[in-house]
Amino acid sequence: MKKRTNASLLVAAAGLALASCATTAQAPTAATTPAPAPAPVAETFPKGVGLNVANLDPSVSACDNFFEYASGNWLKNNPIPAAEVRWGSFNELGDKNNAVMRSILDEAAANRTAAKGTNAQKVGDYYATAMDSAAINTAGLKYLQPELDKISAIKTSTQLQTAMARQQMLSTGAFFGAYVGQDDKISSQYAVNMYQGGLSLPDRDYYLKDDARSKAIRAAYTTYLTNTFKMLGESEAAAAKNAATVLRIETRLAKASKSRVDLRDPYANYNKMTVAQLQKAYPNLNPQHILSDLGMGSVKEVIVGQPAFFKELNTLVKTEPLADLKTYMRWHLATSFTSALPQAFGDESFKFTQVLTGAKKQQPRWKRMLRSTDGALGEAFGQLYVDKAFPPAAKQKALEMVNNIKASMGEHIQQLDWMSDATKKEALRKLSTFTVKIGYPDKWKDYSALTISRDSYLQNVAASRMWAFKDMTNKLGKPVDRTEWGMTPPTVNAYYNPSMNEIVFPAGIMQPPFFDPNADDAVNYGGMGAVIGHEITHGFDDQGRQYDAEGNLKDWWTKEDADKFTQRADMVGKQYSAFSPLDSVFVNGKLTMGENLADLGGLSIAYTALQKQLQQKYGDGPRPKFDGLTPEQRFFLSWAQVWRTNARPEYLRQQVMTDPHSPAQFRTVGPLMNMPQFFEAFGCKDDAKMVRAQADRAKVW
Repeated sequence: MKKRTNASLLVAAAGLALASCATTAQAPTAATTPAPAPAPVAETFPKGVGLNVANLDPSVSACDNFFEYASGNWLKNNPIPAAEVRWGSFNELGDKNNAVMRSILDEAAANRTAAKGTNAQKVGDYYATAMDSAAINTAGLKYLQPELDKISAIKTSTQLQTAMARQQMLSTGAFFGAYVGQDDKISSQYAVNMYQGGLSLPDRDYYLKDDARSKAIRAAYTTYLTNTFKMLGESEAAAAKNAATVLRIETRLAKASKSRVDLRDPYANYNKMTVAQLQKAYPNLNPQHILSDLGMGSVKEVIVGQPAFFKELNTLVKTEPLADLKTYMRWHLATSFTSALPQAFGDESFKFTQVLTGAKKQQPRWKRMLRSTDGALGEAFGQLYVDKAFPPAAKQKALEMVNNIKASMGEHIQQLDWMSDATKKEALRKLSTFTVKIGYPDKWKDYSALTISRDSYLQNVAASRMWAFKDMTNKLGKPVDRTEWGMTPPTVNAYYNPSMNEIVFPAGIMQPPFFDPNADDAVNYGGMGAVIGHEITHGFDDQGRQYDAEGNLKDWWTKEDADKFTQRADMVGKQYSAFSPLDSVFVNGKLTMGENLADLGGLSIAYTALQKQLQQKYGDGPRPKFDGLTPEQRFFLSWAQVWRTNARPEYLRQQVMTDPHSPAQFRTVGPLMNMPQFFEAFGCKDDAKMVRAQADRAKVW
């Protein structure tokens, strides 16, 4: 598993909410449900764009539950589709985006005359083989068999190490993760990193907890393991034995793994060792051999993320029978290629997914294969997408918003009453050096060394993984490529990368409800502006603040300022840990700390930027209302419509265990409960549920 350095907006697809609005909606003015406007002098207002006031539920007070007030009618009228585990604005935009991408891919797949080696040929052939279920079913295990045979042939520890390297290149997820990325403390250089991994369940706690739900998931997982081994040709008894073997080995790895909260400490994850030290510490693993097989034999140093995990892995490969380690590798190999194997493998996988997430129906193959194509050939596919779906004007408007919100962040830093001038100076220097990437890369990846054909989807998947691994290891010894992107252009998401000190907004997110060129400033600043502010704030959240202006892991804070930051961040953590999406299930305020800080800071600085924008346009004169709503009210409603979501309880349980993002309803209300600007916009009284007592309000940035 590659370590998480990038802080992204979310882990999902995205939503559309563009509609013309009713003309007489009245905004609430108090903590109680507003009384209807008295007749006969009802004021009329122009229709707004970008907010559909029909989605509001005026029976709920904005000051008691803003999530329900802002989106209540939408939530009632938009049940979760059977093939989804949650449904919200992100999914709506995702569907709109998918339709554009599907038409591109269908056209590419139908084109049998594209010149060999071109992006059009590779994208078309990849998607065509991915969608050819009949050929995949007919092939059976034919194209997987050579890799299975390699594992079966292992007889010595040296051959095992070669196989472990092969698993890395094929990205099967077995044992651990090895990757090349920026050195956290020398951001101008690339380094080899080794990180804990090797688990199939979403988190280590699924193996270790003894509550009824965890036991039920492990039972379902055992069934999934057993049935998959049977499809690989094992007898019932052998398949059951193999299932127990995999679960035992993965449980050992889970016990040695750090929790997701502990993994948030970048200093603890930075343990640089010479290869000689590595070899001495983990002789059974034989890292020198594995590195050589991975094409990195000349490397002198490696950054080990979790030494205690590798100590256990070193013991495990010596103490577990070789036959059991081979069984474990076969499982990871086969399940990493599930979509390229006969349908029965996918059906079995989905049965287990249902237990984890509550999904009622599998997503259509075209949606899954669209994601696969984007993952394998993202920048080849992305060029086709950008040509069709991303107008240059959107990029220019986004750049203007970024500049305004960066300036707003600078003002917030300068006005902080808890930070010393010395730390402020460094914070402002870091802010001034942010790199901004919008839409798509200036320099596209070169896929010329990757061969894709119409022969076999599984071979295409394997080839693209091997190419990606080689593309990554080729960076060693070269200058850091600061033009590189970590997301593909169609992605509906955004991220901050601390080692690059950059904020990145792919073309996919530059659409309603985030950004709408026809909407008023309030809607765009509450949507895209808050997203921009969110990513900027990640540079100063509990993790991002530990990196300096050059992207190095380096302490640039005075001790007093760091302590004051921690006190304020801890207050946010306690607030979110009290949120409960389901009975007896609570948000983990420590796991979600970075995202919660980014939501709170991002919304605050976007609000300030909007006020400056309105001042420039209207001065001290009246500001226009749309649908009877002030710009301030539209700003907060725009924020809420971004996060409107219905979610299955199984999905929510998994989210609070594994996701650094809080559930959508708490992303909506959590920041607002700390913001006097929100209370004022909706006339909230001090005793309203959305209003925290002054002493309990958090304000960091």
